[in-house]
Amino acid sequence: MTAVLVTGGSGRLGRVVLEKLVEAGYEVRATSRTARSAGGGVRWMVADLTTGAGVAQAVAGAEVIVHLASAPYKGRYTRRVELDGTSALLAAAREAGVRHLIYVSIVGVDRVPWGYFRTKLQAEGLVRGGGVPWTIVRATQFHEFVELALKGMAGVGVVVADPGVLVQPVDVRDLAGHLVALAGRGPGGEVEEYGGPESLTMADAATSWLRARGLRRPVLRLRLPGGMGRAARAGLLTTEARPAKITWEEYLRHS
Repeated sequence: MTAVLVTGGSGRLGRVVLEKLVEAGYEVRATSRTARSAGGGVRWMVADLTTGAGVAQAVAGAEVIVHLASAPYKGRYTRRVELDGTSALLAAAREAGVRHLIYVSIVGVDRVPWGYFRTKLQAEGLVRGGGVPWTIVRATQFHEFVELALKGMAGVGVVVADPGVLVQPVDVRDLAGHLVALAGRGPGGEVEEYGGPESLTMADAATSWLRARGLRRPVLRLRLPGGMGRAARAGLLTTEARPAKITWEEYLRHS
């Protein structure tokens, strides 16, 4: 039975990946900074990527690693998780002879000059040169993240939507299924992109969300100024064809 280690297993995507790996019959383990009881077919290992403590023990015996751990927009801690943590994981994986490391990144990291995107791109570079067979999967924004952004704007009474910004939200269940398929397929040594089944303007996404949540807020179609606006319009979409199925409307109906 193939042993798969998942970092970031307690996160939004990680929880679904763990479930699908167990369903697929893998020996599944996951890292956590604190002790957790085993359950649901998952063996939890205590490991801290930022210090390297316990990482070698967690990796020992694993044949595949799905590296999901992240800490977006938390300053220095973000870099410690993404860069120090990825370096520590790669060192342990080389020593243990791991045959495939799958790293999840973001569509647009090579085009959008946001700080967190740049950090993810640096981490991609570590994976490429880390001496462990690899696949990098750049995903578009999760449905939940799009909703979080809309909720934040609605909280101040208005939803601002740049008419030039398109989003291609992806459901974590679709992405998790793809990652599990990759775990069985073997390393590709390539960067691939995975996006949702449709692209939407932010205004359309906002209108659908407000209706589904029973909220009344004006949607202000306003071109975002400066570097942030240019970055958002630069490329958050993928043209690669992937079998993602769950649309924004379906997500709204069932969440």
